Amino acid sequence: MLKDDLPKIVTSHLPGPKSASVINRRNEAVPSAIRCGYPVVIKRGAGAIIEDLDGNRFLDFIGGVGVLNIGFSHPEVIAAVKKQAENYFHGMFNVITHEGYVKLAETINSLAPVKGNKKRTFFANSGAEADENAVKIAKAFTKRPNIIVFSGAFHGRTLLTMSMTAKKSYARGMGPFPDGVYRAEFPYLYRRPDGMPKEKAIDYYIEKLYETFRNCSDPEYVAAIVVEPLQGEGGFIPAPIEWVQAIRKICNKYSILLVADEVQCGFCRTGRIFATEYWCEAGVQPDIITMAKSIAAGIPLSGIVARDEIMQAVPAGIIGGTYCGNPLACAAALKVIEIMQRDNLAQRSIEIGKKVMTRYAEWLKKYDAVGDIRGLGGMIGIEFVKSKYSKEPAGELVNELTAEAVQHGLLLESAGIYNNVIRFLAPLVITDEQLDTGLDIFEAAIEKCVGRRNI
Repeated sequence: MLKDDLPKIVTSHLPGPKSASVINRRNEAVPSAIRCGYPVVIKRGAGAIIEDLDGNRFLDFIGGVGVLNIGFSHPEVIAAVKKQAENYFHGMFNVITHEGYVKLAETINSLAPVKGNKKRTFFANSGAEADENAVKIAKAFTKRPNIIVFSGAFHGRTLLTMSMTAKKSYARGMGPFPDGVYRAEFPYLYRRPDGMPKEKAIDYYIEKLYETFRNCSDPEYVAAIVVEPLQGEGGFIPAPIEWVQAIRKICNKYSILLVADEVQCGFCRTGRIFATEYWCEAGVQPDIITMAKSIAAGIPLSGIVARDEIMQAVPAGIIGGTYCGNPLACAAALKVIEIMQRDNLAQRSIEIGKKVMTRYAEWLKKYDAVGDIRGLGGMIGIEFVKSKYSKEPAGELVNELTAEAVQHGLLLESAGIYNNVIRFLAPLVITDEQLDTGLDIFEAAIEKCVGRRNI
């Protein structure tokens, strides 16, 4: 069975001839701004394995950038979508009520650790839509104009979410951007100021938020503070719990809503169904949670959940859309959640994370080019530097590593504000043998590329 296979390259070079033909067609038909540096054209996928048109098999440590927590082509999800498709494909929720939407909203309401007893959920199509809707909801409830986001943040590519996203290579030439989006410094502890003890860092980053209040927007004009519990594109950086606790106190003091962007870190990726469950265990709850990616196993769907009084403050017509909460996507999402709970994929994420972190810890000691390792559960980043002493980012090395690994059947992807972090987002259904094989390929790539760079 494909899902249990190991990576194997059968062509003399990559891409193979059939894949190369499609890639050449892509290059002629699709905008080059939608880049792809991987020599892979998928024919089929199962579990954590992709087979290309030429019969090469690749182990996927990227997982659709967080979409495939239950893997490619899960047979039970396929069956659920087929069953729904036999009845109807579409029913716009503003016109026709369909039970799948209602049932999924009830399920999310029961699971999401947002503040409040009675909760309400509605659905959109993408993570960017979810984040943009969260801002609209926060403004509707608070009647305030401004929001605060953070360095390293990624929230999407719509005009508003491009302004929320820190890395401006995602927004080059797209301004002017909406007003009222202000940025504070995220606690990137590995790159805290030189000589600063860790125990002083939280106070330092909280003071940076107060600087944003002083320099950009008084807190009484801030509708929401938007936080990724574990930054994705920013470099797989967990938000320290002590910092989150301090942010929650500030939000309480100034009646600001705390929004948790769980687009990438939700649905068992960090060892909990929602990463904000860790916050809840520390006495902190967000007011709004956004979610997407692995919610529906690859069918476009996102969600926004908040307590009743927040959701009910939104005027009619402000939220919703033609495809939001599509019946096929809702059917997939309900089955995904059932599988995750039944198969205890949150615990499996923790097990995978421990194995990966153990191996990465060995590399941290062994290679001067490995600067830092961090993460939660099965969402882990490994940061590469030119030397541990300088901490100078080694983005070129990461490019070499990804190019080398794919030649041996392993898909890796970069992240981070300097593109010097490799993210681990392998499907949580990956087998132990596949995981070990992938880590072996990864280390062999480090050995080869670091050695090459030192010559």
